[in-house]
Amino acid sequence: MHPWFTASAPPRVLAHRGLVTATDAADGIVENSFAAVTSAHAAGAAYVESDCHLTSDGEVVLFHDVDLRRVTGDPRPIAHVTLQELDDLMSSRGGLVTLRQALETFPGLRFNIDVKAAAAAVPAGRIIAAHAERVLLTSFDDDRRHTALRAATVGSARPATSAGSRTVARFLAAASLRSIAMARRALVGVDALQVPERQGPMRIVSPRSIVLAHALGVEVHVWTVNDAARMSTLLDWGVDGIVTDVADVALDVVATRSSTPPRAGG
Repeated sequence: MHPWFTASAPPRVLAHRGLVTATDAADGIVENSFAAVTSAHAAGAAYVESDCHLTSDGEVVLFHDVDLRRVTGDPRPIAHVTLQELDDLMSSRGGLVTLRQALETFPGLRFNIDVKAAAAAVPAGRIIAAHAERVLLTSFDDDRRHTALRAATVGSARPATSAGSRTVARFLAAASLRSIAMARRALVGVDALQVPERQGPMRIVSPRSIVLAHALGVEVHVWTVNDAARMSTLLDWGVDGIVTDVADVALDVVATRSSTPPRAGG
């Protein structure tokens, strides 16, 4: 088992882009900010899911969107702004945090880093290399994921990783054919499947696909689940992790389930 998975026993709660409570949002705090990561940590989350891009002057920053419009109102792409410009824009929104700062400031947290831009893959990987035991490195683009992983791997030490879209599609094809051999080939080198419950009309996560992943030693984490009842259903199915905007709610769900005595005869 990769050390990333040892921060807590499953089910795991992954704080999606940190934690921004209603009170925080009213104060202007935004996702992926220093304040959001701090809030997730303070709530008791052991895992923070985040994303990274590269600024025009080559700094890897925690940010999801390709541009700044939704979060700051500035229409420019992140690749066109400097670290200082982005820091100024984020100063009243919870504070900018670079990937290096996140890893160094929160040594007790495990990070799940999604590389959103091809230009960020190698720089992010090089930063992560010194912290590989507590990072799961991924990307929807499998080629980008592999590029980042190569940069983050030193000797036998590597980050954990979850499947990109192409790998997930191969696994789902294997699951539909009930072929464990095909599924095993699809998931070589993969530690987790991090997927939505559905993609449009197509169901991605099912009890059968979870059992198949587990048979291959691969965890299943579902995003982005914000309803407590849905969290409980997915946990009943056997998912190993919940990626959520409301980590405080998910932590309560997990704690309640672990403290509830089994039913008589169960």
